Amino acid sequence: MRVLGIDPGLTRCGVGVVDGSVGRPLTMVDVGVVRTSASLPVAERLVTIEKGLDAWIEEHRPDAVAVERVFARSDSSTIMGTAQASGIALVVAARRGLPIAMHTPSEVKAAVSGNGRADKAQVGAMVVRILRLAELPKPADAADALALAITHVWRGSANTRLEAAAAQARAQVRAQTRAHQQQTTMRTR
Repeated sequence: MRVLGIDPGLTRCGVGVVDGSVGRPLTMVDVGVVRTSASLPVAERLVTIEKGLDAWIEEHRPDAVAVERVFARSDSSTIMGTAQASGIALVVAARRGLPIAMHTPSEVKAAVSGNGRADKAQVGAMVVRILRLAELPKPADAADALALAITHVWRGSANTRLEAAAAQARAQVRAQTRAHQQQTTMRTR
């Protein structure tokens, strides 16, 4: 499975692509950031992010996209830009029909380090270890995108299997209910 992790941000939108599957070593394919200038109007910055993310998807052809779920911070200007960049990421992936997952920062920390309250240094050290990198990619937004991709490979594929099993169970129940209804209808005739 190839996952594009996106750490949304208006100035720096982290992107990281990871290949792998549960139980097998993961590999970093590429990592970077889509940058925008604070001197540009917000609409132009969002278009830049859209074009940048679209280019990453075109180049790397991910099977899924994992985006950090926006959470409340004290600085409303920061959260607004993050939310806008997140929306762009969701639209770009949805337009291509890619499965999208959103992971909270604590989910990512727990998946990568085993501790939902881990600090950035702990998460970064685990990203380096998991992907067998010489050093942590910079800036932090890029490393965070890799952590999102790792989380999705490890958790997203399990969630997908659980959802598929639940859907199959619901289909079996519906089939059994229909068969029971048909038997009841035949008996009453």
